[in-house]
Amino acid sequence: MDKEYFASINEVSKRLSVPAYTLRYWEKQFPTAIKPTTGAGGRRYYRTEVFNKLVVIKELLYTRGMTIAGVKKLLKEGTFPDTVEDIARMDGFASAAVSAAPAQKVDTGMIDIAINLLEQAKEQLKTI
Repeated sequence: MDKEYFASINEVSKRLSVPAYTLRYWEKQFPTAIKPTTGAGGRRYYRTEVFNKLVVIKELLYTRGMTIAGVKKLLKEGTFPDTVEDIARMDGFASAAVSAAPAQKVDTGMIDIAINLLEQAKEQLKTI
């Protein structure tokens, strides 16, 4: 992506092969890293820097098997990699991880449903 180019959420979704709702979820989970520009009607537009961070987040979550909490920790500690190539150089990742097979695709919709059910159960437990 060009430095001054803004990509819509649909374009980014297609380029990353990730549903738009997943990008919106990541936006909530990583607000310091994922800050799209909003246009008329609240449409999201992503700069090149944000797109590159999304590429790294996808790699960490889907291919490297990190958790959301793990990625948040990298962001908080300031050790978040700038590129996918930088992931291999990070402490804690063996060089063999570079050639690891991709993880199975995760249905994030089901994860959202599970989180919602857990939150409902937590609220019911508070009333007991």
